[in-house]
Amino acid sequence: MSTKEIHNEKLLVNELRVGNHKAFRKLFDTYRNDLYRYSLSMVFSDVYAEEIVQDVFLKVWIKHESLNPELSFRAYLFTITRNKTIKFLKKAANNRKLCEEVFYSSQNVTNITEHTIRESELELIKNDALNKLPPKRLMIFEMSRNEGKSYDKIAEELQISPHTVRNQMSKALESLRISLLENKDIAFVLLVFLNYFL
Repeated sequence: MSTKEIHNEKLLVNELRVGNHKAFRKLFDTYRNDLYRYSLSMVFSDVYAEEIVQDVFLKVWIKHESLNPELSFRAYLFTITRNKTIKFLKKAANNRKLCEEVFYSSQNVTNITEHTIRESELELIKNDALNKLPPKRLMIFEMSRNEGKSYDKIAEELQISPHTVRNQMSKALESLRISLLENKDIAFVLLVFLNYFL
């Protein structure tokens, strides 16, 4: 970070300490994507990485009065993200479904770089898997993945609860995983797809 960026960050942290929502939003917008990618690199799941980042910023907001502007806010965020991700992975290790979801994906995704696939092949597999989803679940999935809408925004537009949206996304991802696992001949394509969507 440049000296100017460090100075601006300190100013924002000072503002956040006194409960300034705009400063919080600015810091959130600045670091959200980096933290998301960092967590995603370990959990291999959009949904869980997103939840972890939300938990990180929730903790920041709860503890905003005790923040130290002299310390690196970026390092502080990454430390919280790492700790929350490790906590999640420990939980996953003790939960059969989570274990399969996270560790199976992470084990296989490391081998993906050895393979190259044509975009058209991936597109066919993706469309086939998506077409097996119930219409409403598919709509929620596409609003989230293709349109980049938050669960809250989807819930508002469809007039359902955020919990229902989260539930439907979880079921959609599980259905996609099961559907793709049936395609034994193109396992490496499946892994690319899992990494892309999960």
